[in-house]
Parts: sequence; structure tokens; C-alpha cells
Amino acid sequence: MKDGQEVRRVSTAVIAGVCGLALLAGGGIAWWTANRSPTPADTQSSAQTTAPPLPPSPVESPAVIIPVPPPTPVQVPQVQTPQVQTPQFQTPQVQTPQALAPQVQTPKPSQPKPLQQTDVQTVQVYWVKDASGKFEGVPTPVAVKQADKPDATLQAAFNSLLTGPKDATVSSEIPKGTKLRSLSVKNDGVYVDLSAEFTLGGGSTSMTSRLGQVIYTATSLKPNAKVWISVEGKPLELLGGEGLEVAQPSTRQSFDKNFPL
Repeated sequence: MKDGQEVRRVSTAVIAGVCGLALLAGGGIAWWTANRSPTPADTQSSAQTTAPPLPPSPVESPAVIIPVPPPTPVQVPQVQTPQVQTPQFQTPQVQTPQALAPQVQTPKPSQPKPLQQTDVQTVQVYWVKDASGKFEGVPTPVAVKQADKPDATLQAAFNSLLTGPKDATVSSEIPKGTKLRSLSVKNDGVYVDLSAEFTLGGGSTSMTSRLGQVIYTATSLKPNAKVWISVEGKPLELLGGEGLEVAQPSTRQSFDKNFPL
């Protein structure tokens, strides 16, 4: 009986000691677990076991705006660079002429300008006058426009001759209406072509006078020049009804000899 009681006492004491150790170990583990930081494995295990909370609906939870502070500007030290002075050039000012208002000029009626002294040339035109029943040749200076060629100068002189004199003291025996068909100055003399009116009317004295007017006027530039006279393009051999013979060519000397006035 004693042995049985001792065995029970020992067993009870052992059990009580084991239980005490277990309680101490459990308390130490609990304290250690409570005080240690959770590991990632523990966090994941706890996250897997805990159901994720449902996100709040837009109606139930208003949006929260978290203000973000602006970044603090970093002050960078300024490096002073030397200033280089560039030469300044002044742009020349161009003065534009002021616009002039157009002036409207009223056109004046054109008037013939008088011939200037340097633009005229004087030639002799021959008229006739009655001196005691005798006809006499009268040279009259006429100003005509100066020309480079003698042809143009003599043509102007003949136009004045066929127009008639302006002086009442002299006259012309050349019939009115006589026209100058052509006039040319060549090396051997002056060629004059007149219209048919030159041969009309008058007696021998009138024929002689008009022939002298043509010969002397044609030689006004060169008194010794020879003159060829034609009518309507044909050489003049006989003049008038009486048949006044005309020498071809004629000169002042031959006229004075054959037909003295």
C-alpha cells in the first residue's frame, strides 16, 4: 500500500511540475509573441485570413483631396558673366521727299512761236515793178526756216514767190495758181519743175519778167549756178504764144543778155 501511495505522489508531483513548466513556457511564449514585431510572413498570413474591406461607394464616402505642398525651390547660385559692350551703330535717317500735290495746269492755246534769229535764214526773192514803163527786177529778202540742205531753203523761197508779194510797191508776173512740183539742187545746178499755170496768159513782157523771177530766185544762194526749168516734168523750150525761146540751162548772165528788162 505504501508503495502504491508513493507512486501516486510521485506521479502527481511530476504532473504538477510539468503543468507548471507548461504554464511558464506558455506565458513566456505569449509574452514574447506579444512583444515581437510581426514578420512579412505573419502579415501575409493575417492578410489572407482577414477579408478585405469593401470600398466605400461614391455616395456614402466623399472624395478626400489631399493637398500636395509645392516643391521647395532650390536656390542655385548665380554666376555673374562679364558684360561685353557692343558698339552701337546709328541707322542713317533717309529723308524722303515730301509728296507734292499734282498741280493741274490749264492748257493754253498754242500760238505760233516767232522764228528766232538762229533758226532763220535770209534768201532773196525777186519781184518786178514798173519804172517809167519799164519792168525792173527787185530783190526782196525773205526770212525762211533754216535748213541743212539747200533744196529745203530754195523750196521755202519759191513757196513765198508763188504766194505773191506783201508789199504793194512790187508785183509778180507769175500767174496765180502756179505750183512748185519739185526742186532739187545737184552738182551741176538747180532743177525747177512748175505746174502748167506758169505758161498761161500775158504778153512777151510778162513772159520775160516771170522767167527772170524764176531764174534769179533759183540762184539766190549761188548767183553763178545754172538753172534747168521744166513744166509738168518736160523741159521748157518755148514760153507763151509768141514762142519765147528758153535756153537750157539758163543763168543770170544768159538771161540779162537775151532778155534785158
